[in-house]
Amino acid sequence: MSLFGLQTSNPAFTSYFWRKNKSSATKMSLSGIILKSILMLLLVAITAAYTWYLFFKGIDISWYTSIGMFVAIAVSLFISFKHNSAKYLLPIYALAKGFFLGGISTYVHKRFPGLPLQAIGVTIVTFLVMLLLFKTRIIKTSKQFRAVVITASITIFTIYMISWILSFFGISVPFIWGTSWIAIGFNILAAIVASLSLLLDFHYIEKQIGRAPKSKEWLATWGFLITLIWLYIEVLRLLKKLAIRF
Repeated sequence: MSLFGLQTSNPAFTSYFWRKNKSSATKMSLSGIILKSILMLLLVAITAAYTWYLFFKGIDISWYTSIGMFVAIAVSLFISFKHNSAKYLLPIYALAKGFFLGGISTYVHKRFPGLPLQAIGVTIVTFLVMLLLFKTRIIKTSKQFRAVVITASITIFTIYMISWILSFFGISVPFIWGTSWIAIGFNILAAIVASLSLLLDFHYIEKQIGRAPKSKEWLATWGFLITLIWLYIEVLRLLKKLAIRF
């Protein structure tokens, strides 16, 4: 059964977003989602590359990183409540996320040269493996499977939020941000859940192709970006912890 009335941990794939405008003549297509995803990833890459450019020029990029993070969060919240705005706000989300990802990646690269590139490679390989597992139905996205992934995603998100709030009071949560085996294990678990979340995204995109209105392709793209970027961040953090540890 679904959790809290949701069928996936990704907010872009809940029934709330798909129940309206069913009479639309033009329906969602896979090619449309792929094209939009490529375009949005290019926007992410542009601002990420610009952040790297500033970094190597010796310019402080902390503001770019922080503002990018907060803008991306604000845009996501707005899209969550005003889903018709995804068409207009998704490019802003992608650009903002690029600044954030570029910032955290440069910090890692400064200490461990080439590590962000490795994280990108692992993310791409993981995406392709998950797509293969989904298409071959080696892993079936049953109701029970979806419930487990949703529960795990919500739990991890809640832990991150609590940790983030505690950080304002100078309280650190070592099993999340440290390099102990417990911290590494938590990071591995989060990366696995992020990977499995891709299967849920594939499932709901496949389910809505040819049924949902064409405009919902923007929401599908947004949801896909959320999961893919989450996966990259978890992989980057994991590789960084392993590099420090070993």
